[in-house]
Order: sequence, then C-alpha cells, then structure tokens
Amino acid sequence: SWDKRFREYGAMMYKEMVNHPSHYQSESGIEVIDVIDAFTKELNGVVAFDIGNAIKYILRWKNKGGVEDLRKAVWYISHAIEHYEADT
Repeated sequence: SWDKRFREYGAMMYKEMVNHPSHYQSESGIEVIDVIDAFTKELNGVVAFDIGNAIKYILRWKNKGGVEDLRKAVWYISHAIEHYEADT
C-alpha cells in the first residue's frame, strides 16, 4: 500500500540522515568520519578525541554551525596541545 511505501521511504531517509548526513560529506562524497579515521590512527586518548573533533568542526562549519564550529575547533585544538605537551 501507499502508506507502507511512505513509511519505508521515511525510514530509509532517516537512516541516510543518521549514517550519512550531508553536512559530513564533501561534494565528491568524502565523509568526515573517514578523514578523522585516517588522520587520528596514530593518536591516543584525549589528543585523538580532540583532534577528531577539531577536524569534524572544521570540515562541517560552512554547512552546519558556521563560525561557532570554527570556535569549537580552536578550543579542541588548544585542548589537544595542552594535553600533548603535558604528555611529552
């Protein structure tokens, strides 16, 4: 029935929004999660978390949070530096 197809389509779109939101993809289809994974593999703990978040905010800022996302990225980078310097 039409109602069932509508519900299935809605569920599919919701899954797509959760798993592959457009603000986490480049125009060529590169996903932020893949960039984070590639650039934080050698990192650990707080530094890995902070750098991953900084990357996320930098890559999505124009499509989601605007300048506030850039401010968040700066905060995470500063926090990562503090922890990295304390550990080395």
